Amino acid sequence: MPASIRLIRLDDAPRLARLKGNNQGFFAPFEPERPSSYFTREGQLEAIRLALERHERGEALPQVILDEAGDVVGGITLQSIVRGSLQSCSTGYWVAPEANGRGYATAALRSVTALAFDELGLRRVQAATLRHNLRSQRVLARAGFVRFGMAPRYLKIAGEWQDHDLFHFLADA
Repeated sequence: MPASIRLIRLDDAPRLARLKGNNQGFFAPFEPERPSSYFTREGQLEAIRLALERHERGEALPQVILDEAGDVVGGITLQSIVRGSLQSCSTGYWVAPEANGRGYATAALRSVTALAFDELGLRRVQAATLRHNLRSQRVLARAGFVRFGMAPRYLKIAGEWQDHDLFHFLADA
């Protein structure tokens, strides 16, 4: 499965709007509530612009996940990049339902973790999943992440503050 990742671009907006708009019901249980404008081309353009601004400031590395044909099938981001004595970040990812189960998320997670360590010089990447999201937890485990705790009412997902399991991958692990 030769999937790849690359930096998100403004011209990804139409494809992302289609993927996210056509699959709102699939993603809704795993994401924050979003306004209807988010699922439009203009909404995705704004989200991409903001992501690229964070990238320019060194706070994030927003990537798209590509299938073998080079089509966007998902996204993965290194975010909350902290320098100094921490040298850490968080990651989040998603894959369109029609591309689930093909190893894209695992390959993207391995690639973005390598970027975090090798290019950005970070030493730790953290991820959080809803406690019941076993598929995402399997992706993290396959990519070498280790569960290290649970955060009560950690993120507001689907309109409710929900508990999350916490995972990390250390550069020197």
